[in-house]
Amino acid sequence: MYNLFNRYDTEGILLRIGQLQADAPRQWGKMTVNQMLAHCTLSLETAMGRNFPKRIFIGRILGPFLKAGMVSARPMPKNAPTDKTYLISGQPDFEQEKTKVQELIRSFYEAGPAACTRHPQAFYGKMSAEEHAIMQWKHFDHHLRQFGA
Repeated sequence: MYNLFNRYDTEGILLRIGQLQADAPRQWGKMTVNQMLAHCTLSLETAMGRNFPKRIFIGRILGPFLKAGMVSARPMPKNAPTDKTYLISGQPDFEQEKTKVQELIRSFYEAGPAACTRHPQAFYGKMSAEEHAIMQWKHFDHHLRQFGA
């Protein structure tokens, strides 16, 4: 299964991010490519324990049941809802966000499982380092497909 602890999977995500252009049209959803990069950075920072969104009520109920699908080989569905914590307003600088997320991905990979938080994920609850690595790869893949990369 693809994950950000695997060197080849990580290199593939970095290559696809490198191919993104500031004017990349979205295939679905509402985010711009700039917002998507900042959104993905926030999500990876959460997995690394750099921010701690509050658990949401519906996630406490449904999260444990839906987590299996999130860490499976199935791709994330188009137009999946976004937690308001991860919505980006305005237009962040494309090159700055691209560089920031690439550096963060490298940091996550190099640190390995030690990079992951033990804090419960806002929707899915308790997650292992491996589950974080799989979910983050899927999240990046989802948004890169959204912008044709």
